[in-house]
Amino acid sequence: MKVVTTIAALSAEIQAAKINEKTIGLVPTMGYLHEGHLTLAQAARAENDLVVMSIFVNPTQFGPNEDFESYPRDLPHDLALAESVGVDIVFAPSVEEMYPHDGGIRIHAGKQANVLCGASRPGHFDGVLQVVAKLFHLTQPTRAYFGQKDAQQVAIIATMVRDFNFPLEMRVVPVVREEDGLAKSSRNVYLSEVDRKQAPAINEALELARDSFLENGDVVEAIEIATVHIATRTNGKIDYIELLAYPDLIPVTDDTEQVLLAAAVYIGNTRLIDNRIFNVKEGL
Repeated sequence: MKVVTTIAALSAEIQAAKINEKTIGLVPTMGYLHEGHLTLAQAARAENDLVVMSIFVNPTQFGPNEDFESYPRDLPHDLALAESVGVDIVFAPSVEEMYPHDGGIRIHAGKQANVLCGASRPGHFDGVLQVVAKLFHLTQPTRAYFGQKDAQQVAIIATMVRDFNFPLEMRVVPVVREEDGLAKSSRNVYLSEVDRKQAPAINEALELARDSFLENGDVVEAIEIATVHIATRTNGKIDYIELLAYPDLIPVTDDTEQVLLAAAVYIGNTRLIDNRIFNVKEGL
């Protein structure tokens, strides 16, 4: 496995792969790898000649009061894990390498960014699109791999790929969970012992809400069921629980075929997200 830290070194590797007509799988990450990331890498390994993983904590997607400086980092451990699942190249640049200049040009996320996580994190998805667009240009992937856990992010990136004609395929890998159902996340390390015991209630609440919606199609009732479950089984603070048409992230109508049921909950001081994506007719 090669580790490159400069755009010039990465470009040389990519050009060599292109000359040899190799397919390229890109796995963008912010590091502190867990099984969810490794599942993405394994999917990329199965479908591509060359697997490139980026490890970069992107400052442009963090707000002024968010956890950029304290975001967990462990590059040596990440490299060992990446190599263990067959990653060929890890691109681990510095902030200065990725953003040497700022001419003020931005990609602005559209209406999909005004709900769910985007509603309380203005500018977050602009920063996500900025770094992902750069990574797409730098790695020229045949396929790019993302986790369903960040369902809003996936929908927004897919829209950019479609509307800006990026020549790649997006692969979305299902949520990877702990044995008790908690969605795996780099932020789980922040949970205290008590918090960790309460956190699986988020997944339980979404299951209950999903079953309720499939039974009677009532959005309000489904959200209320999830809200009560979290409120009675945790000390957490709910940021949002929403059920929206997917991938457009608009209110559900009679014509909606696929929906996203998503939640963000503060357990202790840690903001956890989880979701379900399912077809409206699944219960029939």
